[in-house]
Formats: sequence, structure tokens, C-alpha cells
Amino acid sequence: MSAIRVVRGAPDDCELAALVAVLGMVSGGGSVAEVPGPSVWGDPAWRGREVRAALGAWRVSGLPH
Repeated sequence: MSAIRVVRGAPDDCELAALVAVLGMVSGGGSVAEVPGPSVWGDPAWRGREVRAALGAWRVSGLPH
């Protein structure tokens, strides 16, 4: 593990935690959770489609993709 040295200033615990998180994300460390991809609800391709009601559609709509 590499050491982090503060050259100027006196950061508090929150600022050091933010710095470590950013450096871990930039260096490719797996400590920061990955951001999920875009939602299907925001996909522009779905805007022009016709919505149809089908038997059991309300039940299927709550299932994960």
C-alpha cells in the first residue's frame, strides 16, 4: 500500500476520505462501488413504442431484467 503525504494544509478526516476514494477510483482500485448503467426508463428508443396490456403484465413489470 502506498503512503499519502499531505504537503500543504491540514485536511480533516472527511477530506482525506474523499481524496483516498478519488485516488482509488483513478488508480483502478476496487474499493469504490461501480455505478450501474443507464436505466431502461431513460432510453429514447422506447418513446415511440405502443404500450399494450397483456395478461399478467403488471406482475412481470416488477421483475428485474
